[in-house]
Amino acid sequence: MQIVDFTDTHLEQAAIIAKQNYEVERGYVPTLPHIDNIPDLTPLIENRLGVVAVDNGIMLGFLCCYGPFDNAFGISGLHGVFSPMHGNGTVSENRCKIYARLYQAAGKKWAQAGATSHAVCLYAHDTEGLAQFFRYGFGMRTVDAIRGMEDISASFSCEGYTFSELAPDDVLEVMTLENMLNNSYIESPFFMYREPNEASKFLKEYAYFQSVYFVARYEEKIIAFIRAELDGETFIQDTPGYLHCKGLYCTPEHRGKGVSQKLLNLLIRKLRRQGYVHLGVDFESFNPSGFNFWLKYFNAYTYSVVRRIDEQTH
Repeated sequence: MQIVDFTDTHLEQAAIIAKQNYEVERGYVPTLPHIDNIPDLTPLIENRLGVVAVDNGIMLGFLCCYGPFDNAFGISGLHGVFSPMHGNGTVSENRCKIYARLYQAAGKKWAQAGATSHAVCLYAHDTEGLAQFFRYGFGMRTVDAIRGMEDISASFSCEGYTFSELAPDDVLEVMTLENMLNNSYIESPFFMYREPNEASKFLKEYAYFQSVYFVARYEEKIIAFIRAELDGETFIQDTPGYLHCKGLYCTPEHRGKGVSQKLLNLLIRKLRRQGYVHLGVDFESFNPSGFNFWLKYFNAYTYSVVRRIDEQTH
């Protein structure tokens, strides 16, 4: 096995491997949409940080990335790279060995380019690939999951609560809860800092992403929300009939009463009427309540793993 630089001569074979890997995961998660082709890999050549494993002229695997970029994961001063879902893949045999060699070569390039945060998106059912990256000191960080537009099977009465879609003119009413969600990320085990929302920026992003909000009120006060929008973390966001859930928050004193489930069902029913067929979500694996909630109603199809190397080593 040889490791060589990823160039335009490898695009066709890399696309075939990436498509095959996607179809394998789709066998585990049938809700994933059909795709004819993966996204163009050409942009991943430009930084010259990708590598390919070959044997007698046959590609065994590849690993490339976006970046380096500043403020990885929103952390000030952290320089990182990210290999997306379609930015890596291997043939079915000897996946551990191939990924081991690929990262050893790519990691060297990434470090020399100044990236100290190395993140790789792997398929959730690729146990061999995940095991190898865990052996190399990576840890799970984010999860992508998907579901169809069937109602969730949950019983909830939610007596005393009222639910409604938030009108565009009233969207600032939910900003306080959005900030409460951001503040919760600071606590253990998150340790994630997020800037508080400011009204003008909040409204601009709401319009840009065409956000949809459903809210729950108790005694006429908003105590929970769910948000979906035209955005996502993987290339399936561009498939027809797909929308992405970008936020869900319920104040602590109202949890455990079915409010979040009711909001999710209301969102599903609206999107189903509009012709949507897939609803996606991404979340941090170290979000205790979120991890349990989302994976109760959605199917995971990727895990993004990350490693932060010692800045003194490059």
